[in-house]
Amino acid sequence: MAQSTFDRHIADERLELLVHSITDYAIYMLDPTGRIATWNAGARRFKGYEAEEVLGEHFSKFFLAEDRRDGLPSRILDTAAREGRFEAEGWRVRKGGTKFLAHVVVDRIQGEDGELLGFAKVTRDVTEKRQKEQALFDSELQFRMLVQGVRDYAIYMLDPTGHVTNWNLGAQTIKGFNASEIVGQHFSRFYTEQDRARGAPAAALETALREGKFEAEAQRVRKDGSLFWAHVMLEPIYKDSGEHIGFAKVTRDITEKKRAEEELRETQEALLQSQKLQALGELAGGIAHDFNNLMTVVRGTADMLLRKKDLAEEKRTRYLHVLLETAERATSLTAQLLAFARRQPLEPEVIDLSVRLDALGEMLQRTLSSQYELELDLAPALWRIEIDPTGLETALLNAVVNARDAMPSGGKITISTRNVREGNNEMVSLSISDMGKGISPEQLDRVFEPFFTTKPAGKGTGLGLSQLHGFAVQSGGSVKISSKVGHGTTLDIRLPRTDKPVKGRGMEQSNISLPEGLTILLVEDSEHVRYFGRQLLEDLGCHVIEACDADEGLALLENNAVDLVFSDIVMPGRTGIELAQEIRRTRPALPILLASGYSSKQFIPIDQREFPIMRKPYTFEAVAQAILELIEEVKIPQRVCLMQPPLHAGAQGGVPVGPQLST
Repeated sequence: MAQSTFDRHIADERLELLVHSITDYAIYMLDPTGRIATWNAGARRFKGYEAEEVLGEHFSKFFLAEDRRDGLPSRILDTAAREGRFEAEGWRVRKGGTKFLAHVVVDRIQGEDGELLGFAKVTRDVTEKRQKEQALFDSELQFRMLVQGVRDYAIYMLDPTGHVTNWNLGAQTIKGFNASEIVGQHFSRFYTEQDRARGAPAAALETALREGKFEAEAQRVRKDGSLFWAHVMLEPIYKDSGEHIGFAKVTRDITEKKRAEEELRETQEALLQSQKLQALGELAGGIAHDFNNLMTVVRGTADMLLRKKDLAEEKRTRYLHVLLETAERATSLTAQLLAFARRQPLEPEVIDLSVRLDALGEMLQRTLSSQYELELDLAPALWRIEIDPTGLETALLNAVVNARDAMPSGGKITISTRNVREGNNEMVSLSISDMGKGISPEQLDRVFEPFFTTKPAGKGTGLGLSQLHGFAVQSGGSVKISSKVGHGTTLDIRLPRTDKPVKGRGMEQSNISLPEGLTILLVEDSEHVRYFGRQLLEDLGCHVIEACDADEGLALLENNAVDLVFSDIVMPGRTGIELAQEIRRTRPALPILLASGYSSKQFIPIDQREFPIMRKPYTFEAVAQAILELIEEVKIPQRVCLMQPPLHAGAQGGVPVGPQLST
């Protein structure tokens, strides 16, 4: 028994030590009348009194004057005595008179016989906690007031399944529903029937969960059934624990914005159409002017040849050469137009640009007078490119002529090449620079437009740079121009690198030889072109069978032995490609050569063509070379007959045969 009393005494001492060491709670005892019997460190910290200052004092001294006047301390003790416990929050006073918000618990202490011995009082300072809670409440209240007051945005929440849980004034304004009509409804009711049928609402929720956000512009439905354009944002909401509790949804009515964009688009289209009409007028005027000049020469020369039948052979030959040179100019003009339109079929070859330019340098220098210096800055080990050599030479010549015209008093023109990398692309750069007067920023923006020229009236067609631009783009590259007034201009053409090998140039055209007695089916709907095509083939020593369209050609094939078919592409009825495909189906070994000036329907990259295509107007040598390559593929026995080109094939650079018509 003595030992038990000793243990209990030790336990009481430990408990007392524990209570007195606690600083976060004021823990002390009151006697039955409310006077303070004990005082711990937490009470001293909260209330500011030392133990000797408060022991024996009534606990009401910590209450506000009005609470004492209203009898609150007595009611607390009465409640604790009667019910065993009192708990509440209220304002209390520290030693210095400052107030703090306290959470108070008063418990009845009684003896074994039930006699009231006093009260245990625990007080905790919750001022800071309540201030934070009040600040959070005030912030949330302000936010709710802000959200509810916004009229231009529909801001509301959805539960995890997509049902509306709240509704602001903006949502009511935009969509027409009151909160009582829509809270609890699924947000899919704002979608069109088509969007609901394809599962758009569910997809939006899934995207928001997967990616953290869903954003779109789409049509939505108002309460009255009318449609409006909406910009929609949907984001998932999570608790601090990571639990998904719903979605925040913001919708903005962008109907007016969409209407303004549509009006702007229509205005731009109208402006573009006006610009097209203006360009068409410039096109008609430019072509009419240039072709009238060419036709003046052609008509005058032809008239002279017809009227003066006794012309000396030397003069007659000179007139014929004039005709051929004029035809070359017309061909060049047509090529510029087609290149600008990106419709001229290209016949690319793999070349080393530095080697090609080195060979062209002398020819380009001859186009310049002695007051101009042409400098070639050609990079060694240049990457190979695959381009149409004729198009390249035409583009280069146009650029050099422009550079020359920009320096009327003479100067230096520099042509340079180098390898460049553009991101993951490997390109070859060809730049042409001059030291001329330069181009103003206003004009620089228009230099690639058709028929726009910085030269004086009558000094340029405006096709040169547009042709160069069309050629570069059609070749898979690009072209840029930079200029500074008074400091010259630089054109930079970028062409893609190829890993294909450079092919040999083949036999010289002057030594072309064909097997004797070849029979060729010529299919051409134009009577004039067909006539001249027949003359050319007969000059090559071939026997020619003529057809004016694909059906006639197929009929002639049934009754004639033919070694090769030479057909136009664009014809009434079946095209030349359809004719070739039909022949390939029934006579797979029969060589077929197609010809065309241009057609967007038959414009096919060279590596995707079923059949070789020859560009119109074609030359004597080009036709002979193409026929030779085709018949060698099928091993037609070659009875050598050296072809001597007729007079019209001897002009420098190859001369078109027949009238310069394009299908």
